[in-house]
Amino acid sequence: MMKYQYLAVVFVIIMLPISLVFSAYLGAQLQTLDLQLSYDTKLDNTTYDAIKAFQLNTVNSGTSDFLNSKIRDIEAAANSFFTSLATNFNMSGYNSEILQEYVPALVFTLYDGFYIYSPFENTLDADTISRLPANATYTNGEEVTGLKPYIYYSCRYVRGQIDVTITYSLDNYITIQGTDQNGKAINDAGYLIDDVTYNASSGQVTYRGIEITSETPLEEFVGDKKYQYIKINGQKYYLDESNSAGPRWFYLDNGKMTYLNENQNFRDENNDMAYRYYKEAAEFKNRLSNYGILNLRSSDARSPQGTALTPVTDINGDVIYDFTGGDYKIFDFSDNGGTSNIEEKDSNFNDHRLAVIRYVIETNLSVALANYNNYGTGNFEFRMPKLGEEEWNRILNNVCLISFLQGLSIGGKIYNGYSVINNNKNEEVVTEESIYIVDDVTVPATTNSTYHRVNHKDLTVTANTKGIFNIDLERKSLGSDQRETTLYYFPRRDLGCYTCFVAQTNINGGYDNVYDYLDSISSSANGRALAKVYYTALGRERYSMYKVFRNGEEHTNQFR
Repeated sequence: MMKYQYLAVVFVIIMLPISLVFSAYLGAQLQTLDLQLSYDTKLDNTTYDAIKAFQLNTVNSGTSDFLNSKIRDIEAAANSFFTSLATNFNMSGYNSEILQEYVPALVFTLYDGFYIYSPFENTLDADTISRLPANATYTNGEEVTGLKPYIYYSCRYVRGQIDVTITYSLDNYITIQGTDQNGKAINDAGYLIDDVTYNASSGQVTYRGIEITSETPLEEFVGDKKYQYIKINGQKYYLDESNSAGPRWFYLDNGKMTYLNENQNFRDENNDMAYRYYKEAAEFKNRLSNYGILNLRSSDARSPQGTALTPVTDINGDVIYDFTGGDYKIFDFSDNGGTSNIEEKDSNFNDHRLAVIRYVIETNLSVALANYNNYGTGNFEFRMPKLGEEEWNRILNNVCLISFLQGLSIGGKIYNGYSVINNNKNEEVVTEESIYIVDDVTVPATTNSTYHRVNHKDLTVTANTKGIFNIDLERKSLGSDQRETTLYYFPRRDLGCYTCFVAQTNINGGYDNVYDYLDSISSSANGRALAKVYYTALGRERYSMYKVFRNGEEHTNQFR
């Protein structure tokens, strides 16, 4: 009996320390996991605050698409990120300056390129130094944190005499610069659209069998009053017919009404932006054929130095996309291998476009994170984490902010986190999902019309049905020198369809994209009318966007 008691005592003596150590280990691991989850949540919230700040700034800025204004809005969003980060981590004992050392990069992906906000060495040549004002604080070789130069989603292609650089975007718009098949210089841009025809003699334009015509002018509220407007190169111009000096056009500059000169009136005619969108796309397609661009294949892709592009791989070395795989035509308008039109998501062009964008982002971001180790003060080595395919899907299809937070101790390990938050309501890009259908745009201010998704089951098209851009439903601000307070208003006062956007019980599903859905209902008169409303709105909003390639003044003068 005593022997069993001795064994029990020995067992307790041996197992008690082990259980205590194991319990402490489990507690530490649980605390680490809890801290990691807490830090992930804080980083997501901070990133959301920053991208929301960018959205609010661009919605309320009439010049948000222009370069200087865009840089200002992004820098303001970056400041919002660090302010929010410090607030979220305040209880953990970190302030803004300390946390900035653990953020190797912020990436703002935009319409045709992206900005990286990270530390870099300020390099000033002798000529720049000589032109700096006496009170300038910049010095050569200084380590500063800010926006690096804009990086385009570009790829070089070489085939025979063709040597071009093509810049892609978040939709089917491309810019081409280089030499064509005859060795002549190219500097062109346009939208890639299949199944579109333009009859030069009659002026008729059709898209997917639907005739595209001009439409009646659009209207929306500015403050408490509704105005007719026209949107040109990203800027809306409103017609004030009740002005005491006669009808005058004005635009909103950071929430303030700015009137144009009397001789700067726009033509009082129907809105033909959609018509121009499809007409110019048909003409662009013909020019591409003359350039020889339609013969380019995926294997013709080159680095800026002229070497063949290596396959796109993830952090584990697994191939995501091989530029030489299949060696197919990129710009195949005929039938894209019998799968879909060139502007649709499952086309060869779209696969290649997404691969180029991902390749450019990954390569430049990896370099930025690696270079950050030259500026960091700690012993942690910053490196590119593995982003999931769902996250890449969000990055490649809309405006997005990618944030990184690395090097913080969370007990059992070092925190290495990132957050990807996209913004599907912005002035940068018009996606197929950005267009809503308003059942009646003529209702008075005392009542409300309803906006729907295009695949709403009970959508009946009338003469007053119109497609609108979802960003026009966002709240804006209006100020003036005479008003002490800012007036907040909604440009459109339509109400959202509950069964479309919340319950989602009254929509036609089962289609890969909106084009397939509209094709499926085009046999009926109502279906064809709905397709025309939708295609008109999509073309109008895309054509009205700001484009770097355009000469803004010349483009605007076309409508005066």
